[in-house]
Amino acid sequence: MKKKIFIAFCVLLVIAGVLGGVKFLQINRMIAQGKEFVPPPATVTTAPVVSMAWEQRLTAVGSLEAVQGVMVTAELSGKIEQIAFEPGAHVETGDLLVQQDISSEEAQRRAEEATLALKKANHDRAKELLADKVVTQAAYDQALAEYKQALAAIDNIRSVIAKKTIRAPFAGRLGIRLVNLGQILEGGEPVVSLQAMDPIFVNFLLPQNQIAQIQPGLTVRIRTDAMPGQEIQGRVTAINPQVEEATRNIRIQATLGNSQERLRPGMFVDVDVILPEREDVRMIPTTAVLYAPYSDSVFVLEKKAAGDGQPVGQVLRQQFVRLGAQRGDYVAVLSGVEEGDQVVSTGVFKYRNGQSVIVDNTLAPEFSLAPKPEDR
Repeated sequence: MKKKIFIAFCVLLVIAGVLGGVKFLQINRMIAQGKEFVPPPATVTTAPVVSMAWEQRLTAVGSLEAVQGVMVTAELSGKIEQIAFEPGAHVETGDLLVQQDISSEEAQRRAEEATLALKKANHDRAKELLADKVVTQAAYDQALAEYKQALAAIDNIRSVIAKKTIRAPFAGRLGIRLVNLGQILEGGEPVVSLQAMDPIFVNFLLPQNQIAQIQPGLTVRIRTDAMPGQEIQGRVTAINPQVEEATRNIRIQATLGNSQERLRPGMFVDVDVILPEREDVRMIPTTAVLYAPYSDSVFVLEKKAAGDGQPVGQVLRQQFVRLGAQRGDYVAVLSGVEEGDQVVSTGVFKYRNGQSVIVDNTLAPEFSLAPKPEDR
């Protein structure tokens, strides 16, 4: 019995040894194949590092303001007899907007005109008699004073009539009507907003350390979400002489053309002040950058011999870079790459240092310094 157990045990050891040897050979073969395996090259799109002179800009956030803007109000109390404007219409200087009741003033004017005519006749008669020495100088002075008082009285009535005849103080675009026919207007009560919008001002702030770079006449470009994809150009026309103490910023004003009146007072806009100097930069597409907290990097293409008589291939070299300003689809590179280097332009998160690649730019996107929304 013991002999049979021993024989069975030996058979099991032999079988285990054979199976272990087979597995050992299989594992060694798989390790050898893994060492010899070369992954196929990845397909990449590339873009060259290009040198270009970029215009220098100072950026800010601004708001639009009418060159002339006022809330037209009543100067005197009175009942509205006529509303002579349409809301939103364009008016010229002196156009009638609202006529208040002036019936009593017209009656007073006619009475004062009659008094004026009498006082003028008395003055002219006294002047002739004084020349003939028929009346005294005192009588003539009395007639002259009464004539001037009559002139002042009628001028006062005419002034009241003019104040109750509300006219546009300048040419511009009217807003929404705030009064109604037959309403009793009180002095200072608003009637309608009037804004002159062509040209139009844009006001913005810049830090005090940029004051030396700003001067009247510099080109200004603005963008607003009310006109997507469009830039409107103007000029710096005024620089506030005083720096604001709370923020240490200086207020700048530029003037823009607005013939279509698409820009409205109160709008928020992005402002670029174009400086006369240009800066030479090396630029790459922003999609070529692998952003990371510790440092940004790009993948540069390098030629490398495959060895053993194999043809020369291309591999990736991860290169850390220092980035500058961004313009459109491009970003400036301050250090790390040189002009003419080829960098991977898309999908950089998928690649690794030393990876073999082949280049296929058939479906590579087009990059622009001034992309438009419809191109995206």
